[in-house]
Amino acid sequence: MTRMLVPSRSGLGYRPLRTLFEDWFDPFPSAVACEDWMPALDIAETEKAYVVSMELPGIDMKKTDISFDNGVLTVKGEKEKETLEGECCQCAERYSGSFRRSIQISGKVDSDKIDATYKDGILKLTLPKDEASLPKKITVN
Repeated sequence: MTRMLVPSRSGLGYRPLRTLFEDWFDPFPSAVACEDWMPALDIAETEKAYVVSMELPGIDMKKTDISFDNGVLTVKGEKEKETLEGECCQCAERYSGSFRRSIQISGKVDSDKIDATYKDGILKLTLPKDEASLPKKITVN
């Protein structure tokens, strides 16, 4: 049996013809089901620390677990779906559910001095480098 293909909405490739007809009857064809999600993050390194910034809008930090063990930073939590009683969802594009991110930090970290702040939906973790791993300036006499 030959599958018929039609151009995709994005113009990048093709999709099966049957999805064209499914989309015809779908009032919100751009909505994608989001079963699992992973918050976006950035990792930066300065001379004295590693800085991890993670997008966590709408997350209750009191219900979030952050740990650092054996060079691995782990952030676990859950974003609860906001619904009203009797509400019938027409389109759902926002992520919800539990998440877990684990990041291996390549250098040595002073785990007693890790700092965490949360502002405007961004969790910022500053992991200071261990004093022994910082570069030492050597002077010539």
